[in-house]
Amino acid sequence: MLFFTQCFGAVLDLIHLRFQHYKAKRVFSAAGQLVCVVNPTHSLKYAPPRCAAVQTSAEQGVLPPCHHHEVVHDPQLVPCMCPLFSCPWEGHLEVVVSHLRQTHHINILQGAEIVFLATDMHLPAPTDWIIMHSCLGHQFLLVLRKQEKYEGHPQFFATMMLIGTPTQADNFTYRLELNRNQRRLKWEATPRSVLERVDSVISDGDCLVLNTSLAQLFSDNGSLAIGIAITTSKVHNTEAEM
Repeated sequence: MLFFTQCFGAVLDLIHLRFQHYKAKRVFSAAGQLVCVVNPTHSLKYAPPRCAAVQTSAEQGVLPPCHHHEVVHDPQLVPCMCPLFSCPWEGHLEVVVSHLRQTHHINILQGAEIVFLATDMHLPAPTDWIIMHSCLGHQFLLVLRKQEKYEGHPQFFATMMLIGTPTQADNFTYRLELNRNQRRLKWEATPRSVLERVDSVISDGDCLVLNTSLAQLFSDNGSLAIGIAITTSKVHNTEAEM
């Protein structure tokens, strides 16, 4: 009976996942778009100080012990973003992708256009939804965060960040699109580098910001579908032609 119950539960989860996938494809009907269902990750308000975990290709996945007196403040070290407040890992740009995939099992999708389907939008803040997006020869990180910027008033913040330097990020443009019930909302901007930290992007308001009522207009049964498209910037294209 226990085995049957576990199998039946797994089947129900699979059916639910396929239904969410179908709903996202129905909303974003463009052919060829990939749909990724992203479950929430709760952030913790308090965490121990971060310690540098500089990895080489042979040391990936092995973290040195964290000692409170060895806190390193290196501007070239990137903090973990899954979620920001619970993982003390820090490392250089070249090992960020391997850390997110190996330690936190973050999915990575390929293609210029994808659909990011965030589930369980009703959960209390703070909550994160994270996915990696690989296209145009680079890796990007989409972070959707539910956070109380003002006490008692949760908001949703969505931003795309390049796992690279600010100079590299200037070569791209990203677009986030919400489309439901004959309503469409678009946000287009230059991605920020992960070196600039997600917290800074949210504090500056340089991202797509939704209050609760606006998020509900575009959500479907507690899930929010966000269409993502990344292109090279016009300045970068002009330089390439010259």
